[in-house]
Amino acid sequence: MSIIIEARDVRYTYPGGIEAIKGISFHIRQGEKIALVGPNGAGKSTLLQMCNGMIRPSSGTMLVGNTPIKYNTRSLCDIRRRVGFVLQNSDRQIIAPTVYQDVAFGPTNLGYDKQTVQDLVEQALQQVGLTGLERRPPYQLSGGEKKRVAIAGILAMDPDVLIFDEPTSGLDPAGSEELMDLLDELHHDGKTIIISTHDLELVYPWAERAILLLNGKILEEDVPEVAFGDPTCVRLAHLSLPVLLELSQELTARGILPTLHMPKTILDMIHIIESQLSTPPSKTHGSIWVYDVDKRQSTQDLMLHVQETKAQAIGAMGTRAKQCMKQAHIPLDFSYGVIDKSILRALRGEDTFIATSNKMVARIQMRIDAYNQESKNNIKVEIL
Repeated sequence: MSIIIEARDVRYTYPGGIEAIKGISFHIRQGEKIALVGPNGAGKSTLLQMCNGMIRPSSGTMLVGNTPIKYNTRSLCDIRRRVGFVLQNSDRQIIAPTVYQDVAFGPTNLGYDKQTVQDLVEQALQQVGLTGLERRPPYQLSGGEKKRVAIAGILAMDPDVLIFDEPTSGLDPAGSEELMDLLDELHHDGKTIIISTHDLELVYPWAERAILLLNGKILEEDVPEVAFGDPTCVRLAHLSLPVLLELSQELTARGILPTLHMPKTILDMIHIIESQLSTPPSKTHGSIWVYDVDKRQSTQDLMLHVQETKAQAIGAMGTRAKQCMKQAHIPLDFSYGVIDKSILRALRGEDTFIATSNKMVARIQMRIDAYNQESKNNIKVEIL
């Protein structure tokens, strides 16, 4: 994968002499999911704002697409079209009197004609699940809906990179899960995703690579299980170990597990524990039914398939699938981490129904096939 953003020994000092970034170098490849992690005041927001030219380094060089950022108006407009930034506080980003006007602001300023702007706005609102709210004043929206409006405004300009500063700030647990699922969906569509957070629990199973910051410097940079795997390093950054990592370390220290494992999900942990059992668990597995909502004939067709499978659990993966299930008044047992939760149900002998879009069907099949191969299980997937 080609490098899309790079920092070369960047430093930044705020007016008053406070040095926020102290000689940082890193690179981000196209298509990655990156978490910038650290306590408050570590320099996360400052560093992210350098990535699309909102802040100019006091020294050092920021590059986008192997080209140093130029800080003139024309160059910055191009950079910010390619590298979209979603602020922590959505109220600071939403400026128009209606949802439609706010999402249309970016593409209108890019000079697109009225029909193209309308098409881009409709597509962006569909991606974030806000179709039908075009004329709604933003002040009438919930915190999660405002966050999605801000995301839609960036998506309407079709950037290569999406940057989120504390994306789940102010959201309840369900809203946070919904947002992380949306970020996964956008990543699956080919976007490079960068987020900042101090919540290791949130990004540990999500990120492909983590950059741990402390006092304006990189403390650790690696895959999450390695970057967060050293308790001393994590405590030095005033953070807490992800629960699964801490549990695994404790089980190893007590001799319950012979070697240290680094599970990223509950499914990983279950597999590790079962591998240590003297008596293997029952191998009577449930099935996973996958329904492509893009091929559905009607809401009644969806409801009929749910009834026919007699699944004990129902999940939806992707914004469009969740909308379809909501329209059909079908309650969901889970809407985040759907594949792993479905596998866990299957291991208990329960059948699961997953509604998803056409582009996600292959992803589900590949994930379950990979799990079957690794664990020597035989969970069946039925595509409806």
